[in-house]
Amino acid sequence: MGEMSGNRFFRFFLFMYGLLILSWSSAFPAVKVGLSFAPPLFFAGFRTLLGGLFLVLPACLWGGAVNARRLLPHWLWLSVFLAILFFGLQTFSVYYLPSGLTAVLIYLQPILVGWLAHYWLGERLTWNKTIGLLLGFAGVLVVGWEGVAGSLSMAGILFGLGAAVGWAVGTIYVKRVQRQVSLLWLLAGQFVIGGCVLLGLSAVFENWSHVSWTGTFWFTLLYTSAVCISLAWVLYFAVMERGEASRMAANMFLVPLVSVLLGVMFLKETVSLFLLMGGGLIVAGIFLVNRQFSGVTSQQPAARQDGV
Repeated sequence: MGEMSGNRFFRFFLFMYGLLILSWSSAFPAVKVGLSFAPPLFFAGFRTLLGGLFLVLPACLWGGAVNARRLLPHWLWLSVFLAILFFGLQTFSVYYLPSGLTAVLIYLQPILVGWLAHYWLGERLTWNKTIGLLLGFAGVLVVGWEGVAGSLSMAGILFGLGAAVGWAVGTIYVKRVQRQVSLLWLLAGQFVIGGCVLLGLSAVFENWSHVSWTGTFWFTLLYTSAVCISLAWVLYFAVMERGEASRMAANMFLVPLVSVLLGVMFLKETVSLFLLMGGGLIVAGIFLVNRQFSGVTSQQPAARQDGV
């Protein structure tokens, strides 16, 4: 009976884990489709705001009582990095680049976290982390060379790298405060604030009459907010509760790979030699860095800030 129960749990875990990987991976092509119907700041802001609002329910159920006065400074700081910079710049990167390439660039984040954690959190910078960091930056240089050659938008590449930096800094910030506050309330509040700021910027710099309120627009908006942000975070915490953080961290490299595959399958995006070489280096770097996290990731539930 116990063995059957264990097998059932293992299958359920695989289902949750697979759904989580798919949620993160599919965010990039879904955002690409959504940007056909709305300006970047508007889509990023609306998506982020809804994602935060959808997180309020699980926060009420599992996040305990909310202490807004205590959380407000954290909400304000974190909204800059995880909402405005991460989601804002990510959306502009997807706007200018193939969605799969943006995913590869943004998933430089785990490598950056390994480096930043050494200086800001005192975590040991091992040889694996150092080699992974060098491989990741080599991959960025390879991909960036295609932008220099004029085949890709250099602005899109810089936006993607900026989003990765914002995500990495936000991750380190959460790691510093995660034992002081409720993570679900922390994330929900900062997404709501950041979404409002992005929508405010959109109202100033974009024309909302350019939004096409079609069924496809609503589908991509709701999917990228409810599934890729809110559901992904609930699944993430569920996996963390089962003590599977190390397995998840070691397989983060699957997300950009699956995202590239989805872009090729559904958006007819092409995979250049530069993307293959640069993406391969970045993926190898992610794998090396997260191999080193396997012993500590169970204590860092902020290793993922998105769901993208």
